[in-house]
Amino acid sequence: MDTPNSVRKKGRSQPSQALLAKTFHWINIVSLFLMLSSGLQIYNANPVFGGRGGWTFPSAFTLGGWLGGGRNWHFAVMWFYCINLLLYGLYVVLTRRWNRRFVDSQDIKALQNSHNVKRKNYAWHRLVYTAIIPVLVLAIVSGLAMYKPAQFAWLSGLFGNWQILRTVHFITVPTVVLFTFLHSVLALKVGGLRLVNSMFLRGAGRV
Repeated sequence: MDTPNSVRKKGRSQPSQALLAKTFHWINIVSLFLMLSSGLQIYNANPVFGGRGGWTFPSAFTLGGWLGGGRNWHFAVMWFYCINLLLYGLYVVLTRRWNRRFVDSQDIKALQNSHNVKRKNYAWHRLVYTAIIPVLVLAIVSGLAMYKPAQFAWLSGLFGNWQILRTVHFITVPTVVLFTFLHSVLALKVGGLRLVNSMFLRGAGRV
């Protein structure tokens, strides 16, 4: 015979994430970590702020050992990162996942008028998830302009000069890190550890 506690446990739906969604998230996390650490190695060779004598990051946080090694890692992982984002974007469109992940007018109304804290957290979660898109596009565009400045001279020219281009690309890094933090905190507020575990620790779920 079921006890009241067991009935309540059975009644609580367990979050389930699609296998492809999990795969995209894991590739994204690993590639972001490698790009961040190799990017800091590139930064140390010529700091964006303060010239060559500017503040640098400790070697424990860098990858590549020197400028050439950092660039090799950074540009190699860049392809995995960009292709992963492209495939994830197609996946979101084809599965209509955007209906459940991106902000809409109802979320804006909830942020303005709702007194339901959980509903507001859910709206903030979707807003942050949506706001990161232009930042990622800017990071990719500015990175591509630095990767092939001669071939994409028109693209790098949009930023005015090389220092502005480097500064813009660098600023996207802490922005993405901040997004990752907010995304995680809001996910915990919306669905708790059960939601986070469903993306990273539990079974494969559906495709």
